[in-house]
Amino acid sequence: MTVCSAAFTGLARAQSEALSHPDLPLAVIPHPFGIRTREEIKQIAGPCAADIVRLVCESAPGKSPIAPSASVGARRAELIEAPADLDELNKFFIKQRWSDGLPVIPPTAERVARMVDYTRRAPDEIIATIAPAFGAATVESIAINAVLAGCYPEYMPVLIAAVSAMAAPEFNLRHIQTTTNPAAVWLIINGPIAERLGVNSGINCLGPGNWANATLGRALRLIEHNIGGGLPGDIDRASLGQPGKYTFCCAENEIENPWEPLHVERGFARDCSTVTVVGALSPLNTTTHAKNADNLLRVLADTMAYPMCNDYVYGGEPWLVLTPELAHILQRDGLSKDAVKRRLWDHSKLLASRLSPYDIVRTQSARRAELGEIGPETLLPVSARPENINILVAGGPGTHSAYIPVCGNSRSVTREVMLPGQ
Repeated sequence: MTVCSAAFTGLARAQSEALSHPDLPLAVIPHPFGIRTREEIKQIAGPCAADIVRLVCESAPGKSPIAPSASVGARRAELIEAPADLDELNKFFIKQRWSDGLPVIPPTAERVARMVDYTRRAPDEIIATIAPAFGAATVESIAINAVLAGCYPEYMPVLIAAVSAMAAPEFNLRHIQTTTNPAAVWLIINGPIAERLGVNSGINCLGPGNWANATLGRALRLIEHNIGGGLPGDIDRASLGQPGKYTFCCAENEIENPWEPLHVERGFARDCSTVTVVGALSPLNTTTHAKNADNLLRVLADTMAYPMCNDYVYGGEPWLVLTPELAHILQRDGLSKDAVKRRLWDHSKLLASRLSPYDIVRTQSARRAELGEIGPETLLPVSARPENINILVAGGPGTHSAYIPVCGNSRSVTREVMLPGQ
């Protein structure tokens, strides 16, 4: 049995069906209940408790949900008849809910085969199961979504590594796919493959205009959608969403980075190619013409400390994207990347009283083990440790940066890109 509010019964049903238990009993609580008075909650709780007891007693023992590893097999994709006209084909894909709403490239057998052949892997090899539907991400199914998004065959090793990273338990994709937060999977590419594929790390790297950025990020989103079951309105319950849920991909500007790049910081060789996936919320653009490290870090830290940020409630893993100009100011003034993180962590602490009373209760529940008893005068750090703040150097000339909070308890994951023959 599962308990949910009335607004999320569709999600509960979709999730139980995805886990091969469509008849799972639901105990439904009236929505919304967060704004109710204590007396109203008491009145709601009585019937709800009785309903839960009734459902538990009435539920006959049935077959257990099939485990993800057993419920999905390495089946090959089926050939289907689809309209030859491109306009009609796109309407067909939208009707089947296989599209993100943008035009798609027809995933013909020939196009998909070219994708698979580039990898030198078996089409039915399972790379991972993708939450929350726990569909099998085979080489072939990844290739199908890559074709839909407009990827070239040489992009496949990046997508395979990204799928593996996205399925890691610490990434918490199940939460990212179902939350009301505007969570998107941000794909960061490091190493030689970024230049080889032409992934933009400079001017407008988080915006339009680059084929590799656009199609790689979009393919990953379509994999979440079509293999992981993240259908908007059903399992994907984002209240607003964000444009990054269409595509969110860039490379690090390693050439203009005054520090070691992200993948080296994470223990990979500089000539190794990697992908990093981040459960990112909406980016916040910042701009300052500060010309020394003290002033720059002060205003950056002040920008990070806003009371509606998830990271303060859960102790997160926020990201700061610095343009090379700002990174060089910090490095010129003698600061390492670790020193920048420490300064940001120290100066971005948020007074708990700035949170709403309800959010203070959430924070007490989430961070008591880390911080002890939390009261209105407690200074909340944005993350449990300074090293949990991540810094990426990207973009072109200018004094901008982007502060990117993360989704709840998601943690970024980095994987090596294995090229064919490795």
